[in-house]
Amino acid sequence: MRDSSRFPRPTPARPSRRSLFAVALAAAAPTVAAAAPAQAAAPAITSPAVGGERLTRDGVQVNGATDLPKGLTARSWLVADADTGEVLASYRAHRRLAPASTLKMLFADTVLRKFHRAERHTVTAADLADIPLGSSLVGIRAGITYTVEQLWQGVFLRSGNDAVHVLAHMNGGVAKTVAEMQARAADLQALDTRVVSPDGFDHPGQLSSAYDLTLFARHGLKDADFRAYCGTRTAAFPAGGNKTFQIQNTDRLLTGSWGLRTYDGLIGVKNGYTSDAGNTFTGAATRGGRTLLVTVMHPGSGGNGVYEETAALLDWGFAQGPSARAVGALVDPLSEGGARAGAEAVRKSVRAAAGAPGMAVGKPSAWRLLEGAGGTVVLLAGGVWALRRRLRPATAGADSRRKDSVGKDFGGKDSGGRHRR
Repeated sequence: MRDSSRFPRPTPARPSRRSLFAVALAAAAPTVAAAAPAQAAAPAITSPAVGGERLTRDGVQVNGATDLPKGLTARSWLVADADTGEVLASYRAHRRLAPASTLKMLFADTVLRKFHRAERHTVTAADLADIPLGSSLVGIRAGITYTVEQLWQGVFLRSGNDAVHVLAHMNGGVAKTVAEMQARAADLQALDTRVVSPDGFDHPGQLSSAYDLTLFARHGLKDADFRAYCGTRTAAFPAGGNKTFQIQNTDRLLTGSWGLRTYDGLIGVKNGYTSDAGNTFTGAATRGGRTLLVTVMHPGSGGNGVYEETAALLDWGFAQGPSARAVGALVDPLSEGGARAGAEAVRKSVRAAAGAPGMAVGKPSAWRLLEGAGGTVVLLAGGVWALRRRLRPATAGADSRRKDSVGKDFGGKDSGGRHRR
């Protein structure tokens, strides 16, 4: 645990226009030097009115239906119809929280279509050099050749950060992948999301929301490979020397593990756990020709709670959803004709990005950070305006503390240096 109060920050000088542009660029594709002290995360609750004004409110939002599940403990949740995009009920849908490995849905939606599943890649030590200590791993080893399909199975089934980093390096590196993920989030109009690392591991400023995670799931499930991977229960994974070992999906509602029954009609999508994020999960299920999406973040119940609350909300949606009138909507991507969120929402998103620190991922050039990030660069003008306000001499640095990742993960491995996701 590092206390930034031990590293006092000097009062900044008035920045030049060139320096303002450079800092705004960093906000669009966040990276910071390794020596920079941790900063306070962005505010937990924001109000970009993406998907409707009611989704910005602080209480349970439901209309025309009754009998919501009792005893929900999540800090944020959302129920939506995957086909129509109607949000049927929500609680603090835009609250910014640490996403853990549910952020891998955005990683997949950004990178999945770039490589054919039969393509082969021999892993190098460099591919594995920047994996955060304490990450969940599928067991990738340098010198072994894997197909792209096997790497994605490692991502979806075991939430392997080693598989994520290999694919990120195949994509041109971690920094480039982070920039593309942020641009993809902007295109999806997921304005609550700040990408610091492609794997979802705990880093200061890495945030998303129940609304944004549901957007990622809805769009990702339109891709046949995404849908197949997240619904796969087991797979044979290379161990070297023509040997394999079995990996199992860590989604307990899909596999029926850890004392839970499989959820009837479940088709995916992604779970996660870190000490900052707690338990997070986005699940999708189909019954009677209708597909519902549920995202649950940070339930206080722990253990199986994130799955039990997801199952309860899915049950409610299938039973009561037809009588529920929409309280909001999942918006469409800009690249697919979606209406752009209001200018005020974009401005607030840029200001939040300017305040969110990034992960040290080397020293790529400004042009490399721009590569693949066209959807994010359009926000730079607003970012400069916001940074002028942030960098006035009266600005005071806020102390912050970062928690190390501890606790149990969805694979059943507990604390004490074992895998977490």
